[in-house]
Amino acid sequence: MIRRSNGPLASRLRQRKFQLLRRFSIPADALPGSLSLSHLRCGKPTCHCADDRGHPVWSLTFMVQGKKKVQYIPKDWVEEVRRRVQSGREFQDAVREVLAANAQLLMLERKKPEKKKK
Repeated sequence: MIRRSNGPLASRLRQRKFQLLRRFSIPADALPGSLSLSHLRCGKPTCHCADDRGHPVWSLTFMVQGKKKVQYIPKDWVEEVRRRVQSGREFQDAVREVLAANAQLLMLERKKPEKKKK
């Protein structure tokens, strides 16, 4: 059975962990991945993009079951998608921090000397 570690580091780790757990529930509209802007040429020789960078195209790139997916995003959706991607990123960062705290607490338990039974 794993014993609960005491001490100032363990206490700070537990406080931070529970602070994050209270703060973050799974955001219902959060999105994974990243939003990016690229430029594509349409191929029409008379279009302005033939001599320029191309037409601006926004895309959301994310992974599903180990495979990369790219979804093109309409220009008027960009701000909302950006907000949802940021929300997803904040949630993932909080989960990683909680998992790291759990690992550090486990390591502190291993370093703690065993209590002798009388």
